[in-house]
Amino acid sequence: MFGKKTHTPSENILILGLGGVGYYLAKRLAHEGYAITVIELASSLIREADGTLDARLIQGNAMSIDCWRGANAEKMDYLIAVTDNDALNMMASIIADRFGISRKIARVRSLEFGNEDSLLTVEDLKIDLIIHPEELAAQEIVRIIKLRAGNDIIDIADGQIQVMATRIPESSPLAHKTLKEMSQTYHEFRFRVVALARGISTVIPGGNDTLLPQDQIFIMAGTKDLPKLMTLTGVEQQRRHRVMILGGGLVGSRVAQLLEETVEVTMIEKDEESAQELSYTLKHAEVLHGDGSDANVLQMAGLLDMDTFITATGDNETNIMSCLLAKHLMNEKNSPEKSRLRKSICLVNKEDYLVLAATMGSDIALNKKILAGNEILKFIRMGQLLSVADLHGFDAEMVEIVAEPGAQITRKPLSKLDPAYYGQIIIGAIFREGEWRVAVGDTHIHDNERAIVVCKSLFLKDVQQLFFS
Repeated sequence: MFGKKTHTPSENILILGLGGVGYYLAKRLAHEGYAITVIELASSLIREADGTLDARLIQGNAMSIDCWRGANAEKMDYLIAVTDNDALNMMASIIADRFGISRKIARVRSLEFGNEDSLLTVEDLKIDLIIHPEELAAQEIVRIIKLRAGNDIIDIADGQIQVMATRIPESSPLAHKTLKEMSQTYHEFRFRVVALARGISTVIPGGNDTLLPQDQIFIMAGTKDLPKLMTLTGVEQQRRHRVMILGGGLVGSRVAQLLEETVEVTMIEKDEESAQELSYTLKHAEVLHGDGSDANVLQMAGLLDMDTFITATGDNETNIMSCLLAKHLMNEKNSPEKSRLRKSICLVNKEDYLVLAATMGSDIALNKKILAGNEILKFIRMGQLLSVADLHGFDAEMVEIVAEPGAQITRKPLSKLDPAYYGQIIIGAIFREGEWRVAVGDTHIHDNERAIVVCKSLFLKDVQQLFFS
């Protein structure tokens, strides 16, 4: 643990369900100092979590009032109901309200609940935040597709700063250069590499780190400087307009529904009955029945003419390998210039595969569990850390935080920070004199200044130590 002092949350959180989102949240929130209690019915999940989670684990039925009493529900500040049962999650929020739990969060797959025009609204269900994981994933995919150049370009800092994700090709002028060499060579405008994925690892780079071909990187720059940055990295501005989706499940069909009136959409669905149903519900998309992991099927469906290829089946391996196959076909059959413009988005249901997917073949890897978890974390952290953006395919966080008077971060320029932080935390931008600026080594953060920080996911507590007095 770095530093001498930290702000440890004193709030108690009750989580229902250890599968997927529940385990992810319990691990993250316990690391940040929250007191976590989990109720889970499956003994196998309890055994797996025992010894790996700093949480009180209770095996029991989330619908048992005795179980709630045994968890001291009346002392809880938050309920997070993320079991696989929508009805149970919604009912749990009503039970939590009776126990006096002030803030309730529930995962609900169905879009028929929780909206203003729904038969049952969030007020009826006593839910403060309702999470639709598949809808979050679909909306994020649509957002990415609509971005310029088909790369993941994220607006942050009130739109004054942008973060661009791109892959480093062998021909890139940035390849084989250290970050220190880059800053000395390209000094016409400020930019900063804030994270890179290599193999299955995420790196928060320092000045002596070297960028290698095939590294997937996130670069931060001022919005007005983005065109220069795109020219420097060889990225062209172009709108995506032809999309192929593999898998017509909840996420794939929703993406097609959101895009079909403005984008040419082709969907490949392996199940014949599902493909037939989708062909009726999707009025403007082309729905094909076939195995999208077959190279011939992909090519016959028009893969080589697509701008974006999306894998959204329920199988991790199919999604990753199909992305890899699609990128291989596009690289083999198209010119290098055209291949570079073709982008792929991979839905990965297993957290461990995220970085692997991002480096093996997909340009952007998304995880429903992490998208849902981060939305919940953002809600809970309100007033402490404000989540700015998700770095897709990276084991990293981007947060906005204010430097308290006398905090460690205010005592010296960034280049003179404790070396123990190198490789874990990087200050990307600061808000000064009414505008956001990209931070560099000689930047000195002052009392009460806002900053955007990128850090490895498990180092948020250390960010707090730096910024809190």
